[in-house]
Amino acid sequence: MRTVLIAALGLTCAMPALAVDAPSKPVRLGLCAACHGETGMAQIPGAPNLAGQRLDYLRKALRDYRDGSRDVPLMRAAIGPLSDADLDQLARWYSAQSLSPQALTQP
Repeated sequence: MRTVLIAALGLTCAMPALAVDAPSKPVRLGLCAACHGETGMAQIPGAPNLAGQRLDYLRKALRDYRDGSRDVPLMRAAIGPLSDADLDQLARWYSAQSLSPQALTQP
């Protein structure tokens, strides 16, 4: 019983620390969510799932779209006016989302 209480106390103390690491929902999420979904699960055919992608990959991809290194006019128009801080917040949000089990089975 003592071991169970100690384990429960440890988990209770660790929970706030885990919550602090979770990114807050980006203010600029709306436009991205229209195609990629709020939780990173694509809402339209052809849009990739962003949930669980590597943070460094998403950061670079977003900057490349904005700066024109990746020539996708829709993406450039969508994120063109966003600052590095906005892009970082979006990358953090999507990289922290979990990929749904159904996405793993879809082609």
